[in-house]
Amino acid sequence: MFELRSKKSKVALQLVLLIMTIPYLIPLVQMIIGSLGGIGVLNYKAVWNTGVVPTYFRNSVIISACVILLVYLFSMTAAFGFSKLHIFGKELYFWMILVALTLPEVILLSPLFVTFQRLHMFNTLFAVILPLAALQLPFMILLARNFDDGIPNELLEAARIDGASTFQTFLNIIIPLTKPIASSIVVLTLVNSWNAYLMPLLFLQSSDMQTVTLLPQFFQGEFTNDQTKILAAAVMTAVPEIIVYIVMQKNFEKGMSAGALK
Repeated sequence: MFELRSKKSKVALQLVLLIMTIPYLIPLVQMIIGSLGGIGVLNYKAVWNTGVVPTYFRNSVIISACVILLVYLFSMTAAFGFSKLHIFGKELYFWMILVALTLPEVILLSPLFVTFQRLHMFNTLFAVILPLAALQLPFMILLARNFDDGIPNELLEAARIDGASTFQTFLNIIIPLTKPIASSIVVLTLVNSWNAYLMPLLFLQSSDMQTVTLLPQFFQGEFTNDQTKILAAAVMTAVPEIIVYIVMQKNFEKGMSAGALK
């Protein structure tokens, strides 16, 4: 790792990093400023007065929690198998999973729509949870496998010599050592599931089943387009994600760097 020792180099690096963050910071600042336009903080009160904010947040929390649980369980177990277990043809299976990364979400909507109707799952949270989890698994498995590759095989051999089963090895060695990549999986999955718009819009038709990404629809229509309240709804929607990222920031950064480079 490079280390900057001179004060000028450190200042120059700080300036470069500051300039790089400006394009990402400006839209966020504009969103917050815009949400305070017109009647100011009363825009947030107007969003709350729609009466659907608790329901929409509840649905988004349920969907995100279930997607995170499914993605974590399947990505960690699959990564362990692909990285550490001797499975015939596992590289073929791994690349078959990675092919799913090339599939755009939109081409799956029509077959999923027909499938959920036949299974009587249309307009249920499962119609959003299952596709979102499946779409995120390939990339999360890739990250987790790269991280697991960095765990010394000697630890697993020592556990086997001590009489530990495969499941015990996974539970007592792999899980504790993979907290950084687990944090990355949780944060990335949360962002993708919390911000999901297309699938909730298509598969959740009743108002009591919709999510926070559909909240701005109360302030836009054929004859109305209240941008201040739309931005206020966007700010309220982003708060949970920001809190989770701040809490898990340290492990998230470790997991992303290790999972991407190892």
